[in-house]
Amino acid sequence: MMKNSFLRNIVALSIILLGVALVLTNIGLVSLEFAEAWYYIYPTFFVLLGMKWCWDGFRGQGGFTSGSFLVIFGSLLLMDRFDKIDFTFWDVYKLWPLLIIYVGFTIFGTSNKKKKKFQVLFDSDDYKESESMYGKNQKFMIGDHKFNTPNWKVEPMGIWNAVGDYHIDFTKAFIPDKEIPIRIHGWAGDIQILMPENIEFAVEAEVKAGDIIVFEQTSEGIQRNLSYETPGYSEATRKLTLNLKLKAGSIRIDKV
Repeated sequence: MMKNSFLRNIVALSIILLGVALVLTNIGLVSLEFAEAWYYIYPTFFVLLGMKWCWDGFRGQGGFTSGSFLVIFGSLLLMDRFDKIDFTFWDVYKLWPLLIIYVGFTIFGTSNKKKKKFQVLFDSDDYKESESMYGKNQKFMIGDHKFNTPNWKVEPMGIWNAVGDYHIDFTKAFIPDKEIPIRIHGWAGDIQILMPENIEFAVEAEVKAGDIIVFEQTSEGIQRNLSYETPGYSEATRKLTLNLKLKAGSIRIDKV
């Protein structure tokens, strides 16, 4: 299976590279001599293959290190072809400092705890029973997250997301009779939450650059923080405890 998959990828990339060569020929960047076209093709092959391996690495299948090396190496070769820099195939030895960088990242990521894999998610609506894929300490690189299916069950949740939006509709949810902590952190995006009137909750929200709106309370600008607690939160047995934090973006909580 792995061999067939590898061969299939090679064939697919070869077809893509042939198309790239023809495009470069048609726009005059490459002469009609195929030997000269190959001078551009094989660096492009390195870049495309490296991007695929990086993609596999983001999906937790390994290959990010070798993939990133191929992307860098192929990109430098292409920049040489277009007279941006002077770099040939045999200058690969000049990239030896990358080994130090990779070793540093390896040490940085070493832990006695079980390693967490990053995921790439475009839209949680693309997944059947998407809420079940969220648990404690899930990490995503890119993606939008939606919790709005009828009667979805609210469980303790911890999510970190580099870039993406959240749309959480608690009015459609089944909320058990207990305190449920929900932590959502990220770099950039929007968090939009819809609360029913009969649920008690507390929220600690922070945005480095952007705005926070919780019902009638608003906080805008740089380094914004907002704390809010419903009147009956302390005594309630069924309640939500929200910790929301973004580097840039907006946090908004409304009720119906």
